[in-house]
Amino acid sequence: MRVFLNRHYVKPCITNADTIRTVEGYSDIIVLRHFESGAARRAAATAEIPVINAGDGPGQHPTQALLDVYTIKREIGRLDGIKLGLVGDLANGRTVRSLAYLIAKYQNIKIYFVSPDVVKMKDDIKEYLTSQGVEWEESSDLLDVASRCDVIYQTRIQKERFGERIDHYEAARGKYIVDKKVLGVLPKHAVIMHPLPRLDEITVDVDSDPRAAYFRQAKNGLYIRMALLKLLLVGH
Repeated sequence: MRVFLNRHYVKPCITNADTIRTVEGYSDIIVLRHFESGAARRAAATAEIPVINAGDGPGQHPTQALLDVYTIKREIGRLDGIKLGLVGDLANGRTVRSLAYLIAKYQNIKIYFVSPDVVKMKDDIKEYLTSQGVEWEESSDLLDVASRCDVIYQTRIQKERFGERIDHYEAARGKYIVDKKVLGVLPKHAVIMHPLPRLDEITVDVDSDPRAAYFRQAKNGLYIRMALLKLLLVGH
């Protein structure tokens, strides 16, 4: 198996058609992470081998969504009827965007969006959820949302997405933190997830709680991505 792994800082022109055609001669699969939304889609339109989107800027992160749904199923025991709280940088967080798309395929889903005003979930996701009959609600009260949810999915405020708008970053950072207070209202069966890495949005004293699932979540990514590689290699 030959897999070409790329991050945008290694080869910024990776989605150039000539580059893709050259790279596919060296590999069986291209795994592409890029800073631009839609980069993986453009690469796939050129390549004759499978292209895996490993994250395209603030756009999508499909393999993360697969491992997130798998983690929810393992931890909670079901996917239908889930109440999911998405917390943090929802405007730039590709993981929460992809998870919202994928979880919408299940029945009786309710999603709560909890974020600072400057990084609210974008309208395209809200419109998609509405079109799929998924109930969603925006809230500024993390404790209230945590008391209702099966899953709290925390994300970091992504400083690199703010550019020169440092004042916006400082206004958003630290506003919503998962700590012992959140654990105190979180249902006993519920779990806390995070795509990692974290900064200070989940305090370290939460780690020892059995409902802290983020390290198990990360480990599940190994198995999901192994399965995806095998599926594509056999199919290809």
